[in-house]
Amino acid sequence: MKVEVLEGHHFLSGDVAVAEGAIAAGCRFFAGYPITPSSEVAERMSRRLPEVGGIFIQMEDELASMAALLGASWGGKKSMTATSGPGFSLMMENYGLGMMTETPCVIVNVQRAGPSTGLPTLVGQGDVMQARWGSHGPYETIALSPESPQECFDMAVRAFNFSEKYRIPVVVLMDESVGHLFERVSIPPKSEIEVIDRKISTDKKRHIYEPDDDLIPPMPPVGEGFGIHVTGLTHDERGYPVITAEAQEKLVRRLVDKIRVHADEIIDYEEFMTEDADVIVIAYGISARSARRAVIMAREKGIKAGMLRLKVIWPFPSKKLRELVEKASHFVVAEINNGQILVEVERAIRKEAVFVGKMGGEPHRPDEVLKGIEEAVK
Repeated sequence: MKVEVLEGHHFLSGDVAVAEGAIAAGCRFFAGYPITPSSEVAERMSRRLPEVGGIFIQMEDELASMAALLGASWGGKKSMTATSGPGFSLMMENYGLGMMTETPCVIVNVQRAGPSTGLPTLVGQGDVMQARWGSHGPYETIALSPESPQECFDMAVRAFNFSEKYRIPVVVLMDESVGHLFERVSIPPKSEIEVIDRKISTDKKRHIYEPDDDLIPPMPPVGEGFGIHVTGLTHDERGYPVITAEAQEKLVRRLVDKIRVHADEIIDYEEFMTEDADVIVIAYGISARSARRAVIMAREKGIKAGMLRLKVIWPFPSKKLRELVEKASHFVVAEINNGQILVEVERAIRKEAVFVGKMGGEPHRPDEVLKGIEEAVK
C-alpha cells in the first residue's frame, strides 16, 4: 500500500523518524553505504522508498553515494544519504562539488565518537566543524541539530525545504544517542506538512546559473531542451569553466552571500529560562537534554541559569549571543567533543566560557553540566 506520509502517533527511533521525515518531504532517491550508527536510516529507506515509487541504492562506498546523490538531484529527484563520521569524511570532496554546482540534497550524519573508527556504537558530536569547513575553499552551509526523534522527523522536512529553496546540500547533524532513542513521534496529515518544491527554470534562453534577485538561480530540468553544463570548476552563468580571479570572485561571493543574506530566515534556536538568567548554557543534540535538566537543578539551588539550544548550528546565531551577553554574565558550553562550538561562542561573546566537554562515548549527565554552571558563577 502506498503511504507517502505515515500519519498519526508512532513509537520511533530517531533514525527511523528522519527517514520518514525525508519521505514526507518528497525524497524519492537514497544512495548510501551501511555504517553504524546510521544504518537504520538506510534500512528504513530501503523498505519505504519502493512503496512510494522511489529508488534505493546501496553503493560501494560513501564517495560513490555522494556522487549518486548529486546526479539524482540533477535528474529531478529529491535525494538523501545517511552516514557517520568516517563516511562523512569520504563524502567531503563531493560535498564541495555539491556546493559549487548548487545541487540540492540532504546528508544525515549520525555522529559517533572519533577520530578514525573510534567508537562505532557510541555517541559523539565531533563533526560540527567538519560540516562547516570539511571541504576545501570558501562556502556557507546549513546544518540542523535535532534533540529528539520528533525533531528528527520535523528537521528532515526542514532540511529538504532549505536544500530546495537555497540550492545547497544540507546536513542533519544527529548523534548516536538521538538516532537510537525511541520516543513518541506525532506525524501530521500530509496537507499540514509544509513542503517546498524546487524552483524550476522555464526560460530555455536563460543561463542555468543566472540568479534571481535573491541570489539563487532556478534549476533547469534535465532532458527538456535546456542547455546544461555542470562542472566543479569555477564557471560563469552559463556553467562554462572560466579560470580567472574575477570569475571566482563573482561566483563564490554569490554562493556565500546567498546564505548570509538569508541567515535570519534559517537560524533557529530554543531559549529556555533565559529571561532573567545570569548563566547561559549553550548546547545542542543529546547534550541539550541533560543541560535542560541541569538548568532546572541550578534554579532549585538559587542560581539563575538558562539555556540556548542550537536547533540550527550553521549559520551560527552570533547575533543572539551578543544580545544575551548584554544581560548574562556567565556562559557554559556543553558538547561531546573538545570544544568546537565553544570556539564560536567565545568569538561571539568576546569572553571565555566554561567548557563542559566529553571526548565521546557517553552523553553528559545533568550533574556534570550543573558543576559547570556552579563553576561559572564562582
